[in-house]
Amino acid sequence: MPEQLLFTRLLNHWFAAPVTALLTALHIHPEYPQAPITNAVAMELLVVGFLLVVFIMVRSSLSVESPGGLQHMFEGINGFIEGQSRDVIGHHSERFTPFLVTLGLFILIANLFGVVPGLESPTASPVVPLGCAICAFAYYQFQGFRASGVGYLKHFLGPMWWLSPLMLPLEIISHLARLMSLTIRLYANMFAGDMVTLVFFSLIPLAVPVVFLGLHIGVALLQAYIFVLLTTVYLAGAVATEH
Repeated sequence: MPEQLLFTRLLNHWFAAPVTALLTALHIHPEYPQAPITNAVAMELLVVGFLLVVFIMVRSSLSVESPGGLQHMFEGINGFIEGQSRDVIGHHSERFTPFLVTLGLFILIANLFGVVPGLESPTASPVVPLGCAICAFAYYQFQGFRASGVGYLKHFLGPMWWLSPLMLPLEIISHLARLMSLTIRLYANMFAGDMVTLVFFSLIPLAVPVVFLGLHIGVALLQAYIFVLLTTVYLAGAVATEH
């Protein structure tokens, strides 16, 4: 039985039987039927729940005349990502802002969970960064087809038709490599950050680990930003049109 966080134990205590039954019906057999919910899944659910509560708080207190601090913070985040999208993608990039903001906030909060006692970063488990990478990959491919229709496939064929047999496999490999790049970059940095913080807090008096805690927060912010920036760049390539 793997070590479980308190929140994971509670979820398994309440929902282990129905989750195991559902997985079995889908022909998926969990290694530990009495604890099918892993720490990573539990932390993901906690991140989603936390964000839902925060979004509800912001929505219920929206004000034009006297906006609060939380509203200012989210307006700043939205404005920053929208401005970055406009710089990278160009005009009419506003329609991508909701997805990019949601993706960035999910990754950021998931990264920061690692500094909270009793929790851990779900992004320090490879399946979570992979899931985020698949969402980003599927989204920009969908937007590419939405912008250009079947003509989007020309992006995979190269600038000259006679190069198509060579360019097609290279482009497919290149796009699939983006999945690996997004996944490994996020997972490796957050896993290393969690391990370094845990080791120093267990071996050294409090004053020194606080420095590494600050570094962990910095890495969490930076990795969320890089993930959103790369997704924006991929979107720009997908929706680009020939002039």
